[in-house]
Amino acid sequence: MILKSLLASLAATLSLASLASAETVTLLNVSYDPTREFYQEFNAAFAKHYKGETGKDVNVKQSHGGSGKQARAVIDGLDADVVTLGLAYDIDAIAAKAGLLSKDWANKLPDNSAPYTSTIVFLVRKGNPKGIKDWDDLIKPGVKVIVPNPKTSGGARWAYLAAWGQVLARGGDDAKARAYVADLYKHVPVLDSGARGSTTTFAQRRVGDVLLSWENEAYLALKEFGADKFEIVNPSVSISPSRPWR
Repeated sequence: MILKSLLASLAATLSLASLASAETVTLLNVSYDPTREFYQEFNAAFAKHYKGETGKDVNVKQSHGGSGKQARAVIDGLDADVVTLGLAYDIDAIAAKAGLLSKDWANKLPDNSAPYTSTIVFLVRKGNPKGIKDWDDLIKPGVKVIVPNPKTSGGARWAYLAAWGQVLARGGDDAKARAYVADLYKHVPVLDSGARGSTTTFAQRRVGDVLLSWENEAYLALKEFGADKFEIVNPSVSISPSRPWR
């Protein structure tokens, strides 16, 4: 169902483009950091689908970075045909500041233009040497947390909201949530600009004890770096954001 929704959405984008009589259509998808591998597979599936429907070839080029950073690039002139970002807020900014989209863009495609979701999980080193099981463990003395910069990364903003929301979900108020988040970021030694950069910092540079990560990015780390090196911890409370595209 998700694949069909995405195929239909991208086909709608192509129908709006000026295709002229070119036999090969080239599109640029400006996306957020941890979607490289997903869109490599999806683009191949879409190209096959579109060829069968129209007889034309389509080549989808990819640009990836922190969601907020990518939105600013489009606003500043990056010539995107499709944007698939981590927050609706970033696409709202493109609509408001660049005028490239109508402000009701979310209503133009199925599922409010957000065809898939993920969640925020903890990625820890094998054996979980710091015993990290839930949010309270992240602010214990000596624990170093890796998370991207919320000024540039959509995933980091969702991680911030998950950290805030788990306090409220367990009976706390905004003051306690604010205090928790302030304490949490004191445990962050470096803020990368996007989710993939933070994964590299944690997995390859071996900085930190726990990575706050999109679930799909955490599973990719297990696949690429080895399930013998890392394990995933699901906190008792997290967040399930939808990721939009237009």
